[in-house]
Amino acid sequence: MVKLSFIQNDAKRRAAYKKGKKGFLNKVSELTTLCGINACTIIYSKFDSEPDIWPSTLVGQQVISQFKHFSKMMKQRKMWNQEAYLRERIMKLKEQLNKKLSENHEKDLVELMFKCLLTDKKELDKLSPTNLDDLEEKIEKKMMDIN
Repeated sequence: MVKLSFIQNDAKRRAAYKKGKKGFLNKVSELTTLCGINACTIIYSKFDSEPDIWPSTLVGQQVISQFKHFSKMMKQRKMWNQEAYLRERIMKLKEQLNKKLSENHEKDLVELMFKCLLTDKKELDKLSPTNLDDLEEKIEKKMMDIN
């Protein structure tokens, strides 16, 4: 994992800026070519006297003009701020977690079922009523599958 922090040394910061800008512009160029989309970037920094507009000022103005002519609803339809992105990501991760918890519970029940069948039925005494109900349901489902 890369730890991001402010680069104190001006020369190193300028070198990192130039390298990062070049890589970023390359990625935007790839994106426009591979996906057949219009895009522009405007990069303003204290390292350059003028903003850097890619691919050109004219294309940048055209892309911005196209964006301005969209309705407010169209503009906001696919726009994400960091909070909305994180909220969506957390929701998806919670769904994945719940799915894994359910799968693990299912596997625990199967393991317990076989343990009780093969070795020690005293395991049943340790179960909560909820787990007993789940186990009973699992056994009935297995029996139906067998039939």
